[in-house]
Amino acid sequence: MTGDQIRQSFLDFFKERGHTIVPSAPLVPQDDPSLLFTNAGMVQFKQVFLGHESRPYVRAVDSQKCLRISGKHNDLEQVGRDTYHHTFFEMLGNWSFGDYYKREAIGWAWELLTAVWKLPKDRLFATVHTSDDESARLWTEVTDLPAARVLRFDAENFWEMAETGPCGPCSEVHIDRGPDACDRRDDPAHRCGVNAGCARYIELWNLVFIQYDRDAKGKLTELPAKHVDTGMGFERVCAVLQNQRGNYETDILRAIIASAERLAGKRYGASDRDDVSLRVIADHGRAVTFLVADGVLPSNEGRGYVLRRLLRRGARHGKLLGLNRPFVHEVVGAVVRTMGRAYPEIVAQQRQITDVVRGEEERFATTLDRGLALLAEEIARAGEAGARTLSGETAFRLYDTYGFPLDLTEDILAAEGLGVDREGFEQAMEAQRARGRGAQRFADAEAAPEVVTKGDVATHFVGDRVLEWESEIVALVADGKATRSFASVGHTVDVVTAETPFYAESGGQVGDRGWLQTATGARVEVVDTQRLAPTVVAHRGVVREGMLAVGDHVRLRIDPERRHGARLNHSATHLLHAALRRRLGEQVKQAGSLVTPERLRFDFNYHGPVDAAALREIEADVNAAIRANAEVRTDEMRYADAIKAGALAFFGEKYGERVRVVRMGDFSVELCGGTHVQRTGDIGLVKVRSEGGVAAGVRRIEATAGGGALELIHQQERILEEVSTLLRAPADEAAPKVEKLLAQQRELEKRIAELQSKLAGGEARDLLADARRVNGITVLATRVEGLDDKGLRDMADRLRERIKSGVVVLGTAQGERAILLAAVTKDLTDRFHAGNIIKQLAPLVGGGGGGRPDFAQAGGKDPTRLDEALSAAYELLGAGSR
Repeated sequence: MTGDQIRQSFLDFFKERGHTIVPSAPLVPQDDPSLLFTNAGMVQFKQVFLGHESRPYVRAVDSQKCLRISGKHNDLEQVGRDTYHHTFFEMLGNWSFGDYYKREAIGWAWELLTAVWKLPKDRLFATVHTSDDESARLWTEVTDLPAARVLRFDAENFWEMAETGPCGPCSEVHIDRGPDACDRRDDPAHRCGVNAGCARYIELWNLVFIQYDRDAKGKLTELPAKHVDTGMGFERVCAVLQNQRGNYETDILRAIIASAERLAGKRYGASDRDDVSLRVIADHGRAVTFLVADGVLPSNEGRGYVLRRLLRRGARHGKLLGLNRPFVHEVVGAVVRTMGRAYPEIVAQQRQITDVVRGEEERFATTLDRGLALLAEEIARAGEAGARTLSGETAFRLYDTYGFPLDLTEDILAAEGLGVDREGFEQAMEAQRARGRGAQRFADAEAAPEVVTKGDVATHFVGDRVLEWESEIVALVADGKATRSFASVGHTVDVVTAETPFYAESGGQVGDRGWLQTATGARVEVVDTQRLAPTVVAHRGVVREGMLAVGDHVRLRIDPERRHGARLNHSATHLLHAALRRRLGEQVKQAGSLVTPERLRFDFNYHGPVDAAALREIEADVNAAIRANAEVRTDEMRYADAIKAGALAFFGEKYGERVRVVRMGDFSVELCGGTHVQRTGDIGLVKVRSEGGVAAGVRRIEATAGGGALELIHQQERILEEVSTLLRAPADEAAPKVEKLLAQQRELEKRIAELQSKLAGGEARDLLADARRVNGITVLATRVEGLDDKGLRDMADRLRERIKSGVVVLGTAQGERAILLAAVTKDLTDRFHAGNIIKQLAPLVGGGGGGRPDFAQAGGKDPTRLDEALSAAYELLGAGSR
């Protein structure tokens, strides 16, 4: 069976038994901020287990794409060194939400493994928890597995989601792969067995029975509804069913390794060292393909940094195979061909994935060689000194200057038997963070922990239609420190009130500005509104009059014009997002945004420039939606319900259990907490300013809405009128006339260049009369007029050709700028270096420069000393200077 057939047979088996086939969730968890990546099949069902949501089915089956590269499930360092560790893998699973339980789960598992997949029964074992008599009994009751092969374990057979919450015993199925599969045969104390730590007995399937709730004291209470959560490693079961010793020999990974073999000219199995690199490239190639497809882009933080680490580890292993060029983007094609049938999203986004990966590879290629050279020097130095550890300072330099993730440095050093001073690395990293914090003004909770950690401080936003409100000051930060006393005139303050009409910056929309005023006459000019914590809003500003303190009642007034401008541009952003997806494809995803009262900026994932025609169509679609004057509705609902209803979630935003959904007619549905118009027609008009690239695979559109769009059109009209006046032509004839003038200019420039070339040739013959013999060589140092830089270089080349052997130094004045040029014939470059000649002459004309041994040029600010510099050339060469 092929990998695709194995996956499909698993899904079909459980579909025939009443299970709904559920698509894989993205690698980026949609509603779980506690997880960096989806690392198990249960992640998308976590809220069901916790009782926070329900599904329209009680039985489910899926194949979940997973990534384990952080926390307790971090296998990164082991990937490649053996044949069964992965960062990216698939987890096959079947689920019961309060429906069937142990009997069915055990019976169906045995049926699939032995009756459908025909695994030999005499090589299978089951394990159960020491306290789980029910499962032990069922294994012998509903299957023909003998009791002697039902084994009991403690910690290995108890599953828990976290320290508290749903948990329960689990039952695992293991297979004996025979004595030859043991990878610890060199250890005389080792004895093969289930859970004995060798590759002979491996786990195939874990059946988790969620029946308890653990409280903070560790007490277990029976759940009212019991669930089944099973997980089977897809790559591992493929290796067993395809009779392969390791996962990387299966068809789902071997085809990807084959692409790396072709690129590197290597053969898998010929060299243990090369095999490690080929396995790393295959694993990381899968991981980066799916990460980019799910919207992750390379960066120095969070998920983006994980992607960057994987790409750079892959690049380094390519280097070990002799691949000295970017190549991982070519491996992406093999991943798509191998896995695209099961995961069509990578087929749809192949071009974008390739562009993002290639761009990151090209950026790292510029520093990889230099970083490896530095590391080689440090390894040699450590060897001479007998040291076993690389300093943390050097590891941080590799990270900070050359882009080497710490685990990449550790991986390289491990091959040399060396380690890294991790404590020193963290100290250097913290020192850099401290420098960054020192340069940053107070803008977050870290600067005012007293306010944030105080449990009773919270701010309620009263709504985006409210322009004025009265409330009470509940916390006050003056000049960066929380205070219970007064803040007076001149103090920079953060004022926290119980309620506010001010919108705090989030979702790309900037914070409101306005004024706070107390009954006693104190006035604060609010220049920004920020969140110190999810529920704490700070009105940041300066006290202009009077004094204020915690407990004062204040009237809060926002700047209505600023709010109105932001509202127009924010609603326009939603329409733009929808138009982009309609015109360019649903693979377009938001990658960032900025909404101000004056303009909007929208970043999105796309593989290349948006051409002018498509941009006009997108702008037309947005304005058509505006003219439709559709109602803009905002509804609050549960996050899961909003996503099911088709709402789009914004990049980088964290959402709670209940979310705000903004619907603009049938054109756009998104999750958003920002301020919006009441009808799309209120926006008036949207005009695109520009479109361009900001990173590999990321484009940016800048636009403006409402009055700003109208002003932009007026500005463009004024420019066209001025151009038309200068050309003495109507506006509709301006473009052809400009093109005609440009053609005439190009022709004149061509003729000037030809005349300059002839002039340089003729003048070169005349200048040769000024050449001198200095210490047995021909030297010409002279001034020329009327030549630009290119003309000067052409003349130097002609003179060098004519004198056959010698040194040419030319000077010219271009307005208030002096130009010096030195040219040395090839036969003399071992005696005279043009760059050194220029380096010594340039200061005489108030400049500096240098260049190659045969050719160099410099500029200076003092053309009056040009003749002096040229005379000095004869003296310099007469003295034999190089």
